[in-house]
Amino acid sequence: MTIRLVGANPGLRLHRDGGDDEPPVAFVSVWRVDWSAHGKGTAVVLWHAGHTRVVCARPELGRWLADGFTRHFPEVRGLPWPEPQVTEAPVDLELDLAAGMRARAADVEVEITEPLDRRLIRVDEFDLGGVTNQLSTVYVPCRSGMLQIGGRTVTGVPRVTTSPRPSSTAFLADAEVWSGPGR
Repeated sequence: MTIRLVGANPGLRLHRDGGDDEPPVAFVSVWRVDWSAHGKGTAVVLWHAGHTRVVCARPELGRWLADGFTRHFPEVRGLPWPEPQVTEAPVDLELDLAAGMRARAADVEVEITEPLDRRLIRVDEFDLGGVTNQLSTVYVPCRSGMLQIGGRTVTGVPRVTTSPRPSSTAFLADAEVWSGPGR
């Protein structure tokens, strides 16, 4: 296995309500890539209302993150995933495992707060579109999350459970390492 990416990848999936049968209204994946086969940088990958979007100062990195990773995450499985609209813009990211995360990129703002737990997760066979990868990350489920697009707050809430261990669709993920087949 070759290391493909080292960094952080907080995420937020919002639902109209906390009910189990309710489909998501939005998912946003915020990336801080400290090292990868495609360079380093920050990006926001967003799915909302049937559209996908990438905001990144390095569009080639953002496309790679959207197509090679985010579109295969369980949070968006089964949702339409059209070709992402790419906006070339810097991403301002503040990440603190004790407090939460805030990211601003073009007209998108994401906030994830109120950490509930911290634990190391390892997935030995994470399927990224037919390519098996290994993932290890520090997972921090959070109680609250907010997404704004164009100054408007997307109506929705994360799903949070506390038993047997806290889990949430608003989460921080840091010290993240993806490894898989060679470049």
